[in-house]
Parts: sequence; C-alpha cells; structure tokens
Amino acid sequence: MNTYKTSEFANKAHVTVRAIRYYDAQGLLKPSGYDESGYRRYTDADFFQLQKIMSLKYLGFSLKEIRRLMKEDTGQDLTELFDLQIKLMRKKMENMKQVESALVHAKGLIQDKGNLEWKEVIHLIYLMEMENQLLEQYKNAENVSIRIQLHAKCAVNPQGWFPWIAEKARLREASRVLEVGCGNGELWEQAEAEPVAGREVVLSDISAGMVQDAKKRLKQRGFQFLHFDCANIPFEDDAFDRVVANHVLFYSKNIPRALCEISRVLTRDGLFCASTYGSRHMQEISALVKQFDSRINLSEIDLYQIFGLENGEALLREHFEEVALERYEDSLIVTDPDLLCDYIFSCHGNQAELLCNRKKEFRQYIAEAVRRSKGLRITKDAGVFLCRCPGRKSG
Repeated sequence: MNTYKTSEFANKAHVTVRAIRYYDAQGLLKPSGYDESGYRRYTDADFFQLQKIMSLKYLGFSLKEIRRLMKEDTGQDLTELFDLQIKLMRKKMENMKQVESALVHAKGLIQDKGNLEWKEVIHLIYLMEMENQLLEQYKNAENVSIRIQLHAKCAVNPQGWFPWIAEKARLREASRVLEVGCGNGELWEQAEAEPVAGREVVLSDISAGMVQDAKKRLKQRGFQFLHFDCANIPFEDDAFDRVVANHVLFYSKNIPRALCEISRVLTRDGLFCASTYGSRHMQEISALVKQFDSRINLSEIDLYQIFGLENGEALLREHFEEVALERYEDSLIVTDPDLLCDYIFSCHGNQAELLCNRKKEFRQYIAEAVRRSKGLRITKDAGVFLCRCPGRKSG
C-alpha cells in the first residue's frame, strides 16, 4: 500500500497542507499511521476519504453535516441532505432573480431620474445579504414546519392553535394589525380571518427569509410585509389596535425594549396578544429521550425561563396596566413514531450530535415506546397573555 507524507498527500489532492491538518483537527480525516519520527502517513484509502470530504464540501454541505455523513455513510442520510441542498439551491435561485429584478429597477430609476434614492440601495443590499442567511433560515423554517405538523396531526383539541390565537386576539374586530415574528405566515393561513381588504395588516419578522416565505405563501391577500426587529418598530405611536407576538418574545435579545416599542405603537384601547408556553410543555418527550441517553437536551436553553407562562405576567405588567392569561387546553396523542422522531431531530438541542451513530437504534426505541403505550400522550402547556392599556410610550 502506498503511503504519503502530509505534503505529498496534499499535493496529490491539490489542497494545502493546512487544509489536511484542519480536517485532522476537526476529526474528519485522521492519518492511517505515523512514521518513526512521528510524522503523519496517509494511504490511498485516506485519499478516497479526502475526495468524499471535498466532494461534499463542493456540494455545499457544512463540516458538521460532512462529519455525520462520514461516520454513518448511509444512503438515507445522504438522500435527506441532497434533498435539503436541492431545496436550498432553488431558494437561492429565487433570491438571485429578486436581486436581478431589483438591479434592473434601480438602473431604470437612475436612467429616468438621474439618481437613486437610498431606500432603493438599502433594499438591494438587503436582498444580496439574504443569500448568506438562507441556509440557516431555511433549516429553521423546515424545523418549524415539522413541529407544526406534529401538533396539527396529533392534537386532541379540535380547535387548532392558530385559530384559537386569532379568536383570543379578536382579529376580526381589528382594523390595524401588526404581527411581529410572523414566520412563514402560518397564523393567517390557518386562522381563516376576515379578508384584509380595507384593513391595514402588517406582517413582520427579524428574518428576511421568513418574510419572503410569508409573502410567497400569502400572496394576493392584501398584507404588508416588512423586515425588522420588534425592538425597533418603524411606525409612529398609536399605529395599531392589535399587535400579535406568537411564540416570539423569548427570542428577543431585549424583551423590555421590545415591549416598550409594542406598547408605544399600540393604541390606548388596543390589545396585545403574546403567546408562550410553560415548564410542563412536551415534558414526556424530554423524559423519553433522556431515558435513552441522559446527556440529551432538546433545547440549548429553556425558553420558558426567559418568557413563559410562569414569569410572563410580571414582565408584561411593567408595560401594560391590564394583563390576563388564557391557557390553551390541549394535549397530543402520538401513534406515529416517525413523526415523533422527526420532531425530536428538529429541536435546537444536542440530539443530532449525540445520536448521529445511533439513529436506527433510537428510532427503534421510539417505535417501541409508542407501540407499548398504544398512543403516547404528551402534555401541552401553552397559552396567551392578553394585554391592554399600554402604560409606557417610549423605550
């Protein structure tokens, strides 16, 4: 078997020595051995592994994804990742078409007026920056869709979460509505609210990709779509009689500032609807995965500790005179183990890393738990704070 020093190996693959050492440090490509002087020695088998790494990198996969594929090397995982790359590529193509259209529009303005307004330049930059954020935004959107699907298919309450939120927020009675953190527009797709014609309905999100998804989903409905952080709302005081923040505030980097802004743009007789969940939410799923591996945490941080049913009222009373909590009575009965596994892998914790070599075993474990229970019952602990009489008008 041929063996190569690091420099020879790098030259053979047309990469730098630094790249070879980096892949070693990342655990992607270890040398087959070392010589008497302690120098790395690589083989033709290592060269084939390096070609796989370079091929996957060229196709756009992250080092984390490549590491998982190199460990498992299964057709199913590769198929899933290729599906992701195909969808992502289509989104990039859509984005580039928008950039092209904006460039043509900007060029036309210069030719007609002799100059270009700064808002047009800012819009162009925003579209061009979107491509750098697309992968993270798309994965987040995919994960949100998976979690919504579990609730939609397994919920006991016949009134879904989004119609319930629309009812509690009394959207049908509102004439000027702002939703912060609109995501992909799911609330307005499912709530069956009154047509927005004749009303002002603004859907916003800090994620430019999410705004684009919502716009595509709700096209020709009369909505306004804006991209901004709810801690800096670009509207005047008393601009809306309804503001909705559905499972959003615990993601805010500055909740007091966000609440100041929301109270500022809300009319005195308006209604702010802020949903969240409590400490018991989906607790059976967390317990189930910890029984399999006690190191697994499905969330890097418990969001309900930032803004939840237990502490939300105290935070909101700093900005609103009236705060009432309405709980959503519901639970899940899960009979499909694949649906539950997909939900678990969509969470923001460390499960993907800890289970990367044990996926088949874990799926069998979940299937057995569902079979044994004849329908796994999952607690839902969610609700909405209804806030009136904003008490502060500036941040």
